[in-house]
Amino acid sequence: MLEDLYKELLEKVNGGNECVMVTYLDLQSDRRGAIADKILLTGVDIKNKSFPLHEDIYREIQLSISTGKIRIVNIEENKSILLEPFIPKPRLIVFGGGHIAKPLSEFATRIGFSLTVIDDRPFFANVGRFAEADKVICEDFEKSFNLINIRKSDYIVVITRGHRYDGVVLREVLKYDVSYVGMIGSRRRVAGMMEELLSEGFSEEKLNLVNSPIGLDIGAITPDEIAISIVAQLISFKNKYTLNKDGENFSLPEFDTEVVEKIFEKSEMPKVIVTILSSKGSVPRKAGAKMVAFLDGRTIGSIGGGCSESGVISKAREIMLSKGFFIEHVDMTGEVAETEGMVCGGVMEVLVESF
Repeated sequence: MLEDLYKELLEKVNGGNECVMVTYLDLQSDRRGAIADKILLTGVDIKNKSFPLHEDIYREIQLSISTGKIRIVNIEENKSILLEPFIPKPRLIVFGGGHIAKPLSEFATRIGFSLTVIDDRPFFANVGRFAEADKVICEDFEKSFNLINIRKSDYIVVITRGHRYDGVVLREVLKYDVSYVGMIGSRRRVAGMMEELLSEGFSEEKLNLVNSPIGLDIGAITPDEIAISIVAQLISFKNKYTLNKDGENFSLPEFDTEVVEKIFEKSEMPKVIVTILSSKGSVPRKAGAKMVAFLDGRTIGSIGGGCSESGVISKAREIMLSKGFFIEHVDMTGEVAETEGMVCGGVMEVLVESF
């Protein structure tokens, strides 16, 4: 069943894999038709061209991945393919579970990071303290590297309870290529450690990539303020990445785990998947955002709320039983937005599909 592909999608993305869902559309018009098939490609599949697809299609798939944008490509008369890129959330790995780590974890998860916290003290490394974390590891810092599989897309923050432990972690971190590494410490202590690492053979080029003292200089004093300064620096690095991924203008598509789980969850109740294909102007949700709507009126997720969302759901009932898809234009500008009490002022193209 096609729903099972979404279970595989969730497993792949949670495992750190970039993916593209390819949906084959049989067109009755330019905005309505039937779902013919779906296939799921991982980054490895795309690189190795594991599926027998035309070279032009692989180029379109690569463009979708490199820009983070959903694309609809005509492949022959009355047939198109929908390309949906799925990119893992950037992962923040925090070494040290002390007073700064607590607000840092809360702020970082709110701006879109998945979170792993590591400390060797049970009192500080526990799920109760870091409920928002995807993983909390209580282990010796050096041994913990065997448990986390560091990737190039990772962001590393070193804020352990002491300069000695910071050094232990940093020596291990420097063995990897990551998107960001920051370490806490006074300028004097940091300078001393850098000299020590140079004498041990670490390259100056590698050491210059370490953001230390960590965070933007905002005169932070309290743990909350220091956490904010770190998060501000993380945002600056994350957004530079998203604007320049592979030399393309990149936008990280939205990905809601709870919604994807509902797509592959077995249910006798007819349902549709609603996806924002594109948006312009000020809108509550951006491209890639999904929701699931059931025939009995239940919904999981949102494409922005309000009367516009309600109107899309109402029209979606048409295909819950007959199956297929349609594309709806949602206008949130001018009098439409004012009438519905919206503060936004944009437009969206929304795909509704049932299969």
